[in-house]
Amino acid sequence: MHCPAALLFLLLASGAEAFRICAFNAQRLTLAKVAKEHVMDTLVRILARCDIMVLQEVVDPSGSAISLLLRELKRFDGSGPYDFLSSAQLGRSTYKEKYVYIYRSHKTQVLDSYTYDDKYDRFAREPFVAQFTLPSKVLPSLVLVPLHTTPKDVETELNALYDVFLDVSQHWQSKDVILLGDFNADCASLTKKRLDELVLRTQAGFHWAIADGEDTTVRASTHCTYDRIVLHGERCQSLLRAAAAFDFPRRFQLTEEKVKWWGRNRVTEKSLSPDTNTLSHCPSPGSQHQRSLPCGGGAEPGGMQGPAPWPACFLASVAAAATPAPPAGPSGLNRPTPAVHRCDDYTAFRTHTLASPVYPVLGPK
Repeated sequence: MHCPAALLFLLLASGAEAFRICAFNAQRLTLAKVAKEHVMDTLVRILARCDIMVLQEVVDPSGSAISLLLRELKRFDGSGPYDFLSSAQLGRSTYKEKYVYIYRSHKTQVLDSYTYDDKYDRFAREPFVAQFTLPSKVLPSLVLVPLHTTPKDVETELNALYDVFLDVSQHWQSKDVILLGDFNADCASLTKKRLDELVLRTQAGFHWAIADGEDTTVRASTHCTYDRIVLHGERCQSLLRAAAAFDFPRRFQLTEEKVKWWGRNRVTEKSLSPDTNTLSHCPSPGSQHQRSLPCGGGAEPGGMQGPAPWPACFLASVAAAATPAPPAGPSGLNRPTPAVHRCDDYTAFRTHTLASPVYPVLGPK
């Protein structure tokens, strides 16, 4: 089974912590889906890896799914506060999706955001762009442009994405922009010839960080590079250290039955080093560049056995998703608040993965 995800890493100066920007198509993320125990467990472990996560295909008109997800994420990961920024519902028909940014608010803040004015209706879901602060002297702010294309109009939408780049770079007077998301940019949706003819390929200055041929799907029957991260700007590109797809089903040992809830997409990853030339990334097991950095204390929240199981009363708490969780439920089984100390890649330390190749870690976050 193959499965990736795109995460962007920014390694900060003077021994500062890693900064990760991620993109993930969560396949019709609804309140009912989030309320499933194994889905929530997987989501919070994926989100805890990221400083900014761009969720796509959020189908949640009420906002309750994100509220519940954020509440459980905060309970799972006590290393710092989280916040979110959501677009309106976007789509041409009754079926609509949202783009949702979930971010660590003690590390970054939203400076501004807007939904691109798609005057010629070229996007099924027009980009919801946002400008974030970065803890970097080289690049103090960065613009993110997410896009989830519709398979039948991939070429049209990706060429129109160049116009979005021009619009945001003029709006914020910045050329340091990252385009990311489920572009459907491979296989039957976009041939290699048509891919190479895209404006974002022929215009100078754009760097496609996820290599052609890298599998960003979670199904064994497919091998396609649907999900992409594209950088523009000298400062932004100078900070790049790694970009890859995160194989969360294999890392979390998910069965095929559970993986079907995530559709076809992995999570994509990218790594930048804002103020130093330090190289620190998480290559695939067996890579000749693999190296392990000190964790700096503390294993996965909950100890070596991993986090405590989700409470038996979890599903009953869905209705109260927008309210703070009580310290203990009627059964006393509510998920405990984890210790602040954690490894950036703490899931590698779960007991059931110790027999697998050791994954490198980036040090305490």
